[in-house]
Amino acid sequence: MPKLTAVDLLLFTVDPGFGRDVVAAGAAGIVVDWERRGKARRQAGEGTQINGDTADDLARMRAATDGRLLCRVNGYGPWTAGEVDDAVARGADELLLPMVRTPEEVDRTLDLVAGRCGLGILVETQDAVDRVPELARRPLSRLYVGLNDLRIDRRSRELFRPLVDGTVDAVRAHVRQPFGVGGLTLPGRGFPVPGDLLAAELVRLGTDFTFLRRSFTADLAGRDPYREVPLLLASLADLALAGPLTVAERRAAFVAAVEGAGAPVPVALPA
Repeated sequence: MPKLTAVDLLLFTVDPGFGRDVVAAGAAGIVVDWERRGKARRQAGEGTQINGDTADDLARMRAATDGRLLCRVNGYGPWTAGEVDDAVARGADELLLPMVRTPEEVDRTLDLVAGRCGLGILVETQDAVDRVPELARRPLSRLYVGLNDLRIDRRSRELFRPLVDGTVDAVRAHVRQPFGVGGLTLPGRGFPVPGDLLAAELVRLGTDFTFLRRSFTADLAGRDPYREVPLLLASLADLALAGPLTVAERRAAFVAAVEGAGAPVPVALPA
């Protein structure tokens, strides 16, 4: 049964004014993105966005908002200790560890964090999917399924396949921490699958949070976030009130949209 509380919206941005307004309008927080090691090679030819956010950006966003501030660091490596210390020093409430493959990577990062902030992980490799029961037993602040890198890791061209083949449902069943997947934009928008159907799918899964990324920022251009963000949150709350039959119908419509589109990867897909 879907929960009746709102889905937390986390905005990727290093624009202090924009971030402050979107959080004040109802978003839960901001994500500053430091992940770029190996990303250009991994995502070569995929049309993805690779951010160049810095430690100074993180400090500026901390000064701009009281909302929750997350920092996506690089995948685990010799640089992780320094990145953890830098992010904590500049006010991150949580870190997001991408491209997880083993519980040992998570354990080592938790040791480095040492309780100074939260640690969430991105499940975006098949290795991580296979190890979710172990990973979810760690004291994590959140767990997010990254569809794009999971698609690449699986050598697939179908972005939304994990949402229709049972992968995300299986991951969700093991997660007791705040759970996230996908990304949203304004109601009535979205490509290659209508955003309203994706939103319904996130609500069906009991998603606790999701990301607002490039498509949201583009769709919001020229619009008032103090109007649009509450409308997005209200649409999610309305979806959560649906009965079982409506939930099943929306699920069927989502699957049909994915299958009908072949779930192609958009030319400009958020990272």
